[in-house]
Amino acid sequence: MQASEMAEEFPVVDMDSDALDAARLLAEHRLPGIVVTDRSGCPQSVLPASEVVRFLVPTYVQDDPSLAGVLNESMADRVADKLGGRKVRSLLPEEPAELPRVNSDDTIIEVAAIMARLHCPLVAVMQDRTLLGVISASRLLELALAPR
Repeated sequence: MQASEMAEEFPVVDMDSDALDAARLLAEHRLPGIVVTDRSGCPQSVLPASEVVRFLVPTYVQDDPSLAGVLNESMADRVADKLGGRKVRSLLPEEPAELPRVNSDDTIIEVAAIMARLHCPLVAVMQDRTLLGVISASRLLELALAPR
């Protein structure tokens, strides 16, 4: 099976999209991540939901999780405060990671290898510079575990 046959339509956001809207999209659809494109629609990065969650947690709590118990503000308040007025690009690492992408004719093993190597829950399926769709880790597992 080729990557183009495994790919599904998946929401994408532009680097200049509102970060709070992107977080809501991730939450409402329970997405493991989202593909981030440039203005022309060409994928530039994948923003994992876990990275958005990490952005919300103060660094000192990340360093010492036992401090989380002393915080009294609600998570919902912090989400709106921290993400309000920001762009998606501000959630991405300054040093861009390799884009998890596969070619439309790659096999399920090639897709799995990219996901494993990059520790990413999504890969963009590309044909030249055109995004055909996305393969999520759960979709890959579904196909790999399907009875033959």
